[in-house]
Amino acid sequence: MRSKSMFDGSWSFHKGEIRIPYAVKGGMTGGITDASSLKEGEWLDIAFNDKGMGEQQLEWSSVNLPHDWCVEQQYVQDESLGSRDGSHGYLPGGIGYYRKTFELPADAAGSKWTVRFDGVSGTSTVWVNGHLIGSHHGGYIGFSYDLSDVLRYGEEGRNVILVKVDATECEGWWYEGCGIYRHVWLENTDRLHVAEYGTYVTTPEVTKEQAMVNIRTRIRNDYTEGLPVSLRTVIYDGAGLQVCVKMEDAYADWYTETELEQIFEVEQPMLWCPESPYLYKAESTVIYEGKELDRYETVFGIRSIRFDADEGFFLNEEPLLIKGTCNHQDFAGVGVALPDSLIEYKLRLLKEMGSNAYRSAHHPPTPELLDMCDRVGMLVMDENRKLDSSPGGLSQLKRMLYRDRNHPCVIIWSLENEEVLEGTVTGARILKTLADTTRRIDPTRPTSAAMNHGWNENGYNDAVEITGYNYGHREHLNIDIRDHEQYPERLMIGSECASYTATRGIYEDDPVRGYCSEYGTNIPSWGCTPQQAWSDLVNNRFLTGVFMWTGFDYRGEPTPYLWPCVNSHFGLMDTCGFPKDSYYYMQAVWKDEPIVHLLPHWNWPGSEGKRIEVRVFSNTDTVELSLNGKSLGEQQVDKTGYLSWEVVYEPGELKAVGKRGGHVIAEKAVVTAGQPYQICLYPDRLEGQADGLDTIPVRVAILDEQGHIVPAADNEIRFEVTGAGSLLGVGNGNPSSHEPDKSAIRRAFNGWCLALIQTSPAAGSIKVKAVSMGLAAAEVVLEAAPGEPLFPASGTII
Repeated sequence: MRSKSMFDGSWSFHKGEIRIPYAVKGGMTGGITDASSLKEGEWLDIAFNDKGMGEQQLEWSSVNLPHDWCVEQQYVQDESLGSRDGSHGYLPGGIGYYRKTFELPADAAGSKWTVRFDGVSGTSTVWVNGHLIGSHHGGYIGFSYDLSDVLRYGEEGRNVILVKVDATECEGWWYEGCGIYRHVWLENTDRLHVAEYGTYVTTPEVTKEQAMVNIRTRIRNDYTEGLPVSLRTVIYDGAGLQVCVKMEDAYADWYTETELEQIFEVEQPMLWCPESPYLYKAESTVIYEGKELDRYETVFGIRSIRFDADEGFFLNEEPLLIKGTCNHQDFAGVGVALPDSLIEYKLRLLKEMGSNAYRSAHHPPTPELLDMCDRVGMLVMDENRKLDSSPGGLSQLKRMLYRDRNHPCVIIWSLENEEVLEGTVTGARILKTLADTTRRIDPTRPTSAAMNHGWNENGYNDAVEITGYNYGHREHLNIDIRDHEQYPERLMIGSECASYTATRGIYEDDPVRGYCSEYGTNIPSWGCTPQQAWSDLVNNRFLTGVFMWTGFDYRGEPTPYLWPCVNSHFGLMDTCGFPKDSYYYMQAVWKDEPIVHLLPHWNWPGSEGKRIEVRVFSNTDTVELSLNGKSLGEQQVDKTGYLSWEVVYEPGELKAVGKRGGHVIAEKAVVTAGQPYQICLYPDRLEGQADGLDTIPVRVAILDEQGHIVPAADNEIRFEVTGAGSLLGVGNGNPSSHEPDKSAIRRAFNGWCLALIQTSPAAGSIKVKAVSMGLAAAEVVLEAAPGEPLFPASGTII
């Protein structure tokens, strides 16, 4: 029966090159094991020099995956290096090796063993037991290898897997990381089994009364003879109750795949949507001569999607404005090697902002992100890495499509982003090949391209169903609105909008330190305010939706400033997930709950008597502003804009009160804070699973003696973590900070910093203490609750 084991634990890591010859000669010479005196497996401790084989002292450290060694480096300033990890300031890449040993029982021989990598930076090369298994180029899509022939079983000895990661070249103009930064899995199946990504679930007819569910299943026969086979498919509802079942018989030819189609009718279906993301499960069982050989599970949702040239997007025949953000995958403290709990944390922050859509810019996301989007109800624009119809490019596209096409959250396939060949004849040919390939594999979702030029040239746009407009509003040209008038039948979407440059807690541009005011006084020429991006959609439903650039700040692309700035300023949140003021504007226009937010903070020593602009974001009817109890006037709320007052500064309390029908329903106040006095810790949750992977973000604030945030505090914090956990990383959201993310020390930035606490495999209490010279320390106790360990110990039998 099928098994799938997480293969993330107990790896060894070596940073730097190891010379390994690729040639294998006859006569028992050459290759990795070119000395008959070596026992199998000893090759992993041997390096090679130009004269042949010789011992070399290699430094190996113990790591668990996911792992990104790039984030452990020091920032380098070198404008000649181009776009590697950030234009002019970057964290260097390089080469590294990973190795792992494991054992298998004797009775494991004869079945299929597959290792699956969900994501490895750059170019990877894999050896198992001295055999070169394969190489893969492209860090954003998974790949797998059949290891059945080269593994050792029982008394044959231990198995050794070695992975070379070459991350010296870049695929993007943002931070990409280095290492095996996504999960690795060891899978075991019978030789007669459901093929890789072998089910395809569609819901071609959906009503509230009944839904048709079509399931196509590919059965792989790796035996050397054809076999009669039966496929039993059972659909279960969200409570685990059987909904319907079907049985199909077929003949599975040898060394090939056989596809079977089964059609089900589900009565009174629960439809998947962002407000109620209901999920079903299909269980596919392969049976031979009455024996179950394989059981394969597919989670899916029942829903319909439709795009209209005038009214935009419809989900289950209900109109829905797409409230999206574009996102790279890195995060403070960990680079691109995010534990699943941090991915979930990021999605939750977006949901709390009111977002209902996620664009994986500009590459396929990690599989776990899509699983989570299915569960929490987040629509996804799933994006291919680049405009490339070469065999390698098509292979990466196909793997994304086969991997992701059962996810109800995925509503659009985006085939490229801002490629140079947009609008050219050659580009149109390549895009058509990508689009045709996509339609062949999954015709149930529209294709798109996230374009920033060439929309109407050489038929480029005709290759896809939906035209993506990156900054169609640029320089007030309203290219997207103009195109709708000229091409009224065109399906359109705001695939990338705003690019609003702001630094959290900063209210005056600072070119020296590389900070942008939250007032938006330094927006790039192609960008605009969130207010314009959203109001354009509200007033033009044919634009379908917006994907704001971006949900979070990210390493690299530090527009508009150069060194020392090393991060972007585009995020509605910083790299730690701390909200900027624009986050609350999106909350006000994207959510129904009453919201009032005001800016700036109210600590302006030396500005007494001067006028300061105060802005308020709200979704109430009116807002009244007061300073130290004195009303400064009440204004009607602009449903897509903001309110503004010119206030003569005096220390004290500035308060905004939101009303509906004359009744107070929301309020927000900012207070002039005193000197930094104490640290306060705000853990995201108090309990995690003791699995060696679960990670709890702890927000760290600098407060005055009365408990108010000190908005400009930059005290250095030292973290002490003891018990059943460890400090995984730190951050503060400062786009010009060069402090290491792998450290026990971090300086606060505008009152805040972040500590990431990871549980150990053993249950127990975790004590987290934060100290700083001159401040009252803070302490919190977290719990690592008992659970199944995710990481088997090295050398144990799987």
